[in-house]
Amino acid sequence: MPIKFTVSVIIPVYNAEAFLEKAIKSALQQPEVLEVIVVNDGITDGSLEITEGLKQKDSRVKIYHHKNNVNRGRSASRNLGIEKASANYIAFLDADDYFLPNRFANDKQIFEKFADAEGVYNAVGFHFYREASVQELKKHTLYTVTREIEPQKLFKTLLYGKAGHFHIDGLTVKSSIFNKTGGFNKKLVVAEDSEMFWKMAITSQLYTGIIKEPLAIRGVHDDNIFDQTDVYKIYTIKMYEALITWCSKNKIHFEIIDELFKWIWIIKEKEKNALAQDIQYWTRLFLPHPKLLFSLLSIKYFPVVRFRQKLFPFLFK
Repeated sequence: MPIKFTVSVIIPVYNAEAFLEKAIKSALQQPEVLEVIVVNDGITDGSLEITEGLKQKDSRVKIYHHKNNVNRGRSASRNLGIEKASANYIAFLDADDYFLPNRFANDKQIFEKFADAEGVYNAVGFHFYREASVQELKKHTLYTVTREIEPQKLFKTLLYGKAGHFHIDGLTVKSSIFNKTGGFNKKLVVAEDSEMFWKMAITSQLYTGIIKEPLAIRGVHDDNIFDQTDVYKIYTIKMYEALITWCSKNKIHFEIIDELFKWIWIIKEKEKNALAQDIQYWTRLFLPHPKLLFSLLSIKYFPVVRFRQKLFPFLFK
């Protein structure tokens, strides 16, 4: 018997009073939505009053708070929302974004069609609340994968960027999927959503939904964190490191771990660090994982071996 299709929409909120009402109402207008879970992530503006007002009008709006109403970040807030969710399916919406009509209609059909489906991802569009350059308008049209991807090929496709990417606003998953992936990584300031998508792609069956037109809209304004390229540069490599730790603990196939090491190797090569610095980095990366340390992966990626390969390539033919 198929699982009843009801959706808990989780909205983490810090300070978003200019956008929040539109976000919550866009979720409430979806007939499949059982509840809209707003997580107070240390709000200091009028966002809480807006949420309370909407809660009085619609009982599907629910508010949860971190202990002492502190700011704990998007990962902790989403995790609290997942913990409190009661629907069989979960979707996420950033507080400065909004859903378009019929956001979940096609998702429901896909879950009914494919018995093994654990998630569906869709295209997300952009709306500029600030002045945008011609280059920005050209670049930010549709956040989507560019073609239908078989679930078993999704991880490598996302990893190599071969067919675009999807955004968290366009993702709908079974609530049970987090039993496989665990929660969002609270140590990552950014890229925590990408890490979660990759965990889902590794462990679960995610299907392509509507990718040619948006089902949600991402708000672009002066406070967007995705414009902070320096932050992403720092946390992208931390994301790869965290994924390797997660894969090692969850006994994920070495082939996938190898792919992650390969990307770290590419990043470190571009940095052109001194050999001693690279040795220190790779030692720190391998030491917590004895199974990986005493495997072919350490021989393949440890910089001393690569240095010898450059000096004496004939020895490694």
